[in-house]
Amino acid sequence: MAKLYFYYASMNAGKSASLLQADFNYRERGMATMLWTAAVDTRSAGMIRSRIGLEAEARKYEPQTDLLAQVRERHRHAPLDCVLLDEAQFLTEAQVWQLAGIADDLGIPVLCYGLRTDFRGRLFAGSAALLGIADALVELKAVCHCGRKATMNLRVDGEGTPVREGIQTEIGGNDRYLALCRRHFRTALHG
Repeated sequence: MAKLYFYYASMNAGKSASLLQADFNYRERGMATMLWTAAVDTRSAGMIRSRIGLEAEARKYEPQTDLLAQVRERHRHAPLDCVLLDEAQFLTEAQVWQLAGIADDLGIPVLCYGLRTDFRGRLFAGSAALLGIADALVELKAVCHCGRKATMNLRVDGEGTPVREGIQTEIGGNDRYLALCRRHFRTALHG
């Protein structure tokens, strides 16, 4: 039976590298994969890229994308062995249920990778839905500057000052976000 997996972590934990390694493992065995990434991440330009230099072409999804219909159509013409999705926090709840349909109805494993929480420690919609219905939850580890496990994403401005308010999604990398343990996250936000 195929499963829906959610691999989650803070920024800089190697989520994209892990996805690309899983994709490589499938393809190395002659298996067919389909990769997806969020269109909202304008840095990607239709690519999944890791900080260590790995990359692969991917289809882009938007909130209105029917993932189940598109995977079903592709699978009908060229059978798939796995669907891999990066930036899963940007999924809608409906899309997470579509991914469950890919696993349940089409028998294709679905591996989703993304952030659990935003810069305020609040769940993203896609992450909340995946935490609720995924068959397997896997936490990938990142490290805070103190050596503890980093579980939080602190947003900073151009001067490195913590940002406490703002829109949930602001695309950025190491210039805008720091991966911290909860203790240092709390200290940065509340002193």
